[in-house]
Amino acid sequence: MGWEGASGQRIAVSWLIGGLVIGLSVLGFRCLASPHIKKKNRPIRVYMDGCFDMMHYGHCNALRQARALGDQLVVGVVSDAEIIVNKGPPVTPLHERMIMVSGVKWVDEIIPDAPYAITEEFMKKLFDEYNIDYIIHGDDPCVLPDGTDAYALAKKAGRYKQIKRTEGVSSTDIVGRMLLCVRERSAGDSNSHSSLQRQFSSNGRSTLQRQFSHGRNNKSEDGVSGSGTRISHFLPTSRRIVQFSNGKGPGPDARIIYIDGAFDLFHAGHVEILRLARGLGDFLLVGIHTDHNVSAKRGRHRPIMNLHERSLSVLACRYVDEVIIGAPMEVSKDMITTFNISLVVHGSVAEDNDFQKEKENPYEIPNSMGILKLLESPLEITTSTIIKRIVSNHDAYQKRNERKAESERRYYEEKAFVAGD
Repeated sequence: MGWEGASGQRIAVSWLIGGLVIGLSVLGFRCLASPHIKKKNRPIRVYMDGCFDMMHYGHCNALRQARALGDQLVVGVVSDAEIIVNKGPPVTPLHERMIMVSGVKWVDEIIPDAPYAITEEFMKKLFDEYNIDYIIHGDDPCVLPDGTDAYALAKKAGRYKQIKRTEGVSSTDIVGRMLLCVRERSAGDSNSHSSLQRQFSSNGRSTLQRQFSHGRNNKSEDGVSGSGTRISHFLPTSRRIVQFSNGKGPGPDARIIYIDGAFDLFHAGHVEILRLARGLGDFLLVGIHTDHNVSAKRGRHRPIMNLHERSLSVLACRYVDEVIIGAPMEVSKDMITTFNISLVVHGSVAEDNDFQKEKENPYEIPNSMGILKLLESPLEITTSTIIKRIVSNHDAYQKRNERKAESERRYYEEKAFVAGD
């Protein structure tokens, strides 16, 4: 090889090495400039907090959306003390709210006693100790008592992401539904002198009527006049149901467990009995009773949540594999065969636990087949328990709802003013 050939080779190699060095330098600069780019073997961790009081499918959908923005979702559950200071008394205590949040299929980790507002100290703890990349919240306002934004620091740090709020439901709305339903029940029972009736003055009734019924349809969705479900704004779609579903069926040799019920105002007692039921097999199938059947069994003021709302809450539970939307009250032989059910279970704590005394026992067939099992419920909570909590603190919850409605009104008015300026 001549001198010129060797020289050409050296020049080519120099250019190649130089190009690699420059390329690696640029790549390194980009990595430094974008610290939130997903690193190798390092999952993107996102954080969402909330009170999660009276937890419903709207909360679950928010957690689903938050989880989609990262690889792992860490959830902060606000303490009882913080809720009292910022909003008023919670309906469900912290330990029940922890059970509810941990039972949601999209949640990976929980931080108990989280602060209501993202402080400088807590934000640093999230970034340094929990390796959080982004803080997530919905597009609804979260205003502190002093009128400031609870997520202002996260936004300023550039580590904030926003998700869309689920329209048609809120804890405020659900509390309103319960208060209205109790008011109706008291008004309809002219001979009753119960404590529930005494707690509602004509003044309070008219206030509730204005606050929660304005502009809402007075017709029941299931044709049952006076049912609490008539004030729901929820518009179910097949897409939303698919988003909440696991999308997987049972294996060929799976042991399928079946449990049914109303699952109204989905609460910690429901989560715990579903957890026990799932532990008895490979696949948990849950039957959700129709609004009509629930009303016929428990009175025209029930259910508080309609069939599709209740179905989504159950579907969001990590222990549930599939639901039957509008399941029959009676567990028939055909149903057992069709779904290949191995065991039918029922909790010891339930609104309707006198089925064995009924003329038409809905569990007669599985009982005769030897596949009915009564499970000891871990918690003594029913839907009526939740309603009684609301009624016993009627004044406090009414003030809480009015305060929240007022703060939201001011927030949206200011937002509209800025947009129009």
